[in-house]
Amino acid sequence: MLMHENSMYGEYRKDLAKYAKSEAARLQRDHEELQRWHDSQKRRASDGIRINEEGPETFLEKCRRALATIRDEALRTTSVGNDWLFLALLGTLMALLSFGIDYCIALFQKGQVFFFHALDGQPFPQYLLWILYPTGLILFSAVFTYYVEPNGVGSGIPELKTILRGVVLKEYLSFRTLVSKVVGLACSLGSSLPLGKVGPFVHIASMLATVLNRWMSKLTGNFVNEYHNYDMLAAACAVGVACTFSAPIGGLLFSIEVTTSYFAVRNYWRGFFAATCAALVFRLLAVWGEKAETITALYKSTFRIEFPYDVVEVIFFALIGVICGFGGALFIYMHRKIVHFNRRKTILKKFLQKSRYIYPVCITIIISTFTFPLGFGQFMAGELTPGQVLTSLFSNETWVGATEEEIAEATYAKYWLVDHNVIFLSLGMYVLMTFWMTTVSITMPVAHGIFMPVFIVGAAFGRFVGEAMAAWFPEGFWQGGEHATIIPGGYAVVGAAALSGAVTHTVSTSVIVAEMTGQITHILPVMVAVLIANAISQLLQPSVFNSIIQLKKLPYLPDIAVGEGRTHNILAEDIMNTKLDYIAYEFTYMDLKYVLSQTYHRNYPLLDNDEKRTLYGVVARSELEYLVEQHMGRDARIAEAKRRLEAGTLSVYTPARQREVRADSKDLTVHFDDQSEHAESPTGDSPAGSVATSAASPKPALKRTSFPKDESIHSLGSSGRSDHGLIDLNPEEQLQWESSKLKYRVNFDPCIIDAAPLYVVEKTSLHKIHTLFSLLGVSKAYVTNMGCLVGIVGLEEVRQAIEGSGIYDSDSDADDDMFYDTYEKYEDEYACHGDRFAHEMTEMVTQERS
Repeated sequence: MLMHENSMYGEYRKDLAKYAKSEAARLQRDHEELQRWHDSQKRRASDGIRINEEGPETFLEKCRRALATIRDEALRTTSVGNDWLFLALLGTLMALLSFGIDYCIALFQKGQVFFFHALDGQPFPQYLLWILYPTGLILFSAVFTYYVEPNGVGSGIPELKTILRGVVLKEYLSFRTLVSKVVGLACSLGSSLPLGKVGPFVHIASMLATVLNRWMSKLTGNFVNEYHNYDMLAAACAVGVACTFSAPIGGLLFSIEVTTSYFAVRNYWRGFFAATCAALVFRLLAVWGEKAETITALYKSTFRIEFPYDVVEVIFFALIGVICGFGGALFIYMHRKIVHFNRRKTILKKFLQKSRYIYPVCITIIISTFTFPLGFGQFMAGELTPGQVLTSLFSNETWVGATEEEIAEATYAKYWLVDHNVIFLSLGMYVLMTFWMTTVSITMPVAHGIFMPVFIVGAAFGRFVGEAMAAWFPEGFWQGGEHATIIPGGYAVVGAAALSGAVTHTVSTSVIVAEMTGQITHILPVMVAVLIANAISQLLQPSVFNSIIQLKKLPYLPDIAVGEGRTHNILAEDIMNTKLDYIAYEFTYMDLKYVLSQTYHRNYPLLDNDEKRTLYGVVARSELEYLVEQHMGRDARIAEAKRRLEAGTLSVYTPARQREVRADSKDLTVHFDDQSEHAESPTGDSPAGSVATSAASPKPALKRTSFPKDESIHSLGSSGRSDHGLIDLNPEEQLQWESSKLKYRVNFDPCIIDAAPLYVVEKTSLHKIHTLFSLLGVSKAYVTNMGCLVGIVGLEEVRQAIEGSGIYDSDSDADDDMFYDTYEKYEDEYACHGDRFAHEMTEMVTQERS
C-alpha cells in the first residue's frame, strides 16, 4: 500500500487519491475494452458479418453493423419506448373516438330540435315527436347493449375501481363491451335526457387501453404484465376525463381520486402524457372541424380579472358549498332508494323482469313530457342541449334587470327569460326537476354517466344564487372608489364544482372547472365551496361510485373510517377461513387430479404434508394442469403406444373384440384399490390408489385430453391406430396405463413456484391487513403460524369484518337487481367453464415452455 494502515480511518493522503484515481481509470479502460470485444462477437454471431481484416469494411458491412447497433439499442430501451408509443397512441385514438361520439350526440340532439321546429303550429304532432324521438334512441340503446354485451350498461367507474383493486373482471374490458358502450352511449346521450359521459368515457378509454395492450404485446412479442396493465389503466382513466372536458391536469387528479385509494407516483408521467395527447388532439379536431378558431378552453368564460369578487361574497360561496354538500348526499340517498324500490319483491319487479324495456321507455316518456318546450319545458330551457345549457350558465351576462336589447344580444338568455321576468322561476324549476330526473335516469339499463348532469345542476343552482345576489346588490360592492358588479357566472362555476365534488367525493373538480373555463379567477372560492361540500357529504353518505359498488355487490374493499381504533383489536385469526384447498409434496397424480376436478382456483398453496402444513409457496393452476398433461396426457399416451409398438407388446384389435369393447366401454370401471371405492377429500387422508374412476363418465371431473374433439374411444382401428393414423392404446390398455400413472407421486420441480406469496401471522390486525390489501392490490393473504398454513383471508372476509363491526356503514339490499350481476355469479360461470379455460391455459404454458 502507499499509506500507513490507519490512514483509511480519517487521515487523508494525497498519494491515496492519486492511487484511487489511477486504479479507477485502469478498471474503466479494461471494462470498456472487454465490452467492445463482447459486442463485436455478438454482432459477428447474430448478423454473420465477416470483416476483411486485410482491407477496409465494405459499404454493405457498415450498413449491417449500423442496423445491428440500432436494433440492440431499441431492444435495450424497448420498455420505455413502448410506453411512450402506447400512451401517445392511446391518447390519439381516444380523442378521435371521443370526437366521433360527440359529433353523433350533437347530431342526434340537434335533430330533435330541428324536427320540433319543422312542425311549428302543430302542438300535438310536436309533442308526439318530442317524446317518440328520445324514446326510440333510448330503446335502441337498451336493446343493442343487452344483446351485444350487457356489461356496457352504466357508468363503468365502479367496475374499474374494482378491477384496479386486483379483482379480475375480464368481461368489463373486452372488445364486445367497447362496441356496446360506444354505440349505446351515442344513442342514450343523443336523447337529451339528463345523462353524463364522464364515466363511460373513462370506461371506454380503459377498454381501449386493454385492447391496445393486447395487440402491442402480440406485435412486440412481449409477455402481458398484469401490473403494467394496471399502470396503463390508471393512465387511461385520465385520458377519459381529458377527452370529456379537455382538462388534462384535472382529468389525472379526478381519475386518481375516483379509481384508487393509493396511487403509484411512477404513473404520474404516464397519466399526464396520455391526457395531454388526448386533450391536444381533441381540441385540434375541433379547430380542423371549424368549431373553434384556435385551441381554447371548452367553455371559455370572460370574467372580470381585476376585481372578480368581493371579500363579502366568500361567505355566499361557502353557503353554496354547504347547500351542495347536503344536496349531494340527498342525491346519493335518493338514487339508492330508487334502486331498492325496484328490487323489492313486488308486482312491479316481476313485471320489469319480464319486460325489461318497459322501464326505460316509461322513464323517457315521463321526462320528455316534462321538458316539452310548449309545456312545462318552457320554464326549464327545454330547447337547449346540455352543452348549450352549460354555456349559457357560465356566460358573463347578468339576466336580472336585463333590457330587451341585452337579451337579444345574448345567445341563450331568451330561453331562460320567459316573459322577460321569471328568471328565478326558470332556474329554480330547472334545478329541482333536473335533480330528481337525473336520479331516475341513471337507473335505466343503458350506457350513461353521472358527473355531467350533476355538474349542470350545480351550475344552475350557483347561477340562481348569483342572479339573486345581483338582484339584492344591483350596483355591486364599493371597492377603490368604484362599484364592482356581481358576476353570476362565477357563482355558476362554484356551484358546478361544489355539487359534483359532493356527489363524487372529489376535490379535483375545482381544477376541472378552471381548465374548462380557461380562468382561475374564482379558484379560491371554488376550493372553499368544494371542501365544505365534500366534508358534509362524506359525513352523510358514501360517494356515488361506492354506493353503486354496494348496490352491485362488487367485491370492493370498503374504506375504514378515519380515526377508527376498533380495527386494531380484530385479528387475522378471528376472520380467517380455515377451509383450505391445497396441494402437498406427498400428493400423487390421483390426488392432484381430484383437487383440480373438485375445486377451481387460480392458485393453490403448496405444503409439505397434511400434518405439518408448512407453506412452501403457491403454484398456479395452469402449472398444475401442465404437469398432469405432461405426465398422462395425449402426447405421453401416444409415446407409450409407440414404445410398446417397437417392443412388440401393442395389442391388436380384432373386429369381434372391437365390437365387444364398443358395447361394454360405457360400463368399464377401474378400481385403483380393492379396499376403497369412493374418493375422499384432498384435505383429509387420501392415499394413493383410493379413488374409483369411471372410464366414460358423462361429466368427467377433469376434461380428458386423450382424444381430439372429433375422435372417440371407439374410433381406434383394428391395428392399434386411430382413424387419423396415429398409434394409440386401445381402451383397456389406456385404462390400465392411466391407473398406473395415477399412482406416481407428483414431481413439482418443473413447476414455477411462487416462494414468496403474501402471508400474515395470526395476530396481524385487521387495520394492517386492510392497508396491505389497499396498497398492493391483492385479493387474498395466507395466514401462518410458525410457518404452517392455518387459514386464508380474502376480500370477502375483510369486507364482512369491516361491515360487521360497524366500522363502515354499508346500506345494501338482500335482493338482487335484474340489471346487476353479482361477482359470485361471475365466479360460478367462470368455474362452470373451467375445463375450457384450463385447456387454454395448458396450451399456453406448453407453448411458452417449448
